[in-house]
Amino acid sequence: MRLSTRGRFAVTAMIDMALHQQAGPVNLASISRRQQVSLSHLEQLFGKLRRHGLAASTRGPGGGYSLGRKAADISVADILFAIDDAAADEATKKKQAAAADHPSRYATDELWASVNRCAVEFLDAITLQSLVDEQIARGVQPESGLAERRAPASSTRAKPLLPDTPNSVFSLGRMLTTKRS
Repeated sequence: MRLSTRGRFAVTAMIDMALHQQAGPVNLASISRRQQVSLSHLEQLFGKLRRHGLAASTRGPGGGYSLGRKAADISVADILFAIDDAAADEATKKKQAAAADHPSRYATDELWASVNRCAVEFLDAITLQSLVDEQIARGVQPESGLAERRAPASSTRAKPLLPDTPNSVFSLGRMLTTKRS
């Protein structure tokens, strides 16, 4: 497992989504605005989170993302493993294989394997729900669901500039026949 900026953004976005999903699916644009992370970056992250079952997507108007499982069932380690790039792991394995012949490498193998195990165990013990609860305890209030969604169109209609102007050939014909009568 690698600890990276992408992982940090993914954990932060999942916390944000868990905080704001009570009113329905959360769109990525609102997460992007609140967390100041680019929308394209979030789209990449949420594609991976969705493929791993940590996020569920809803299409259409009012659509967005919601948690794929309960927040109490998602650990920080789950999120980090989901966004961890398999290609980067392969590159790391190739570097390790190339360095395998170096004698000093064997002296620290067990050390780094142990550090990695401890990190995974630690992050696996931290649930998304505990992070959400921490945010609420700090006073972070989710926006109301209505503020997140687009505001409805104004109920007052604009006055047309030319109210009697036909908008098609058929309307023109009807207008001419009614004026003659």
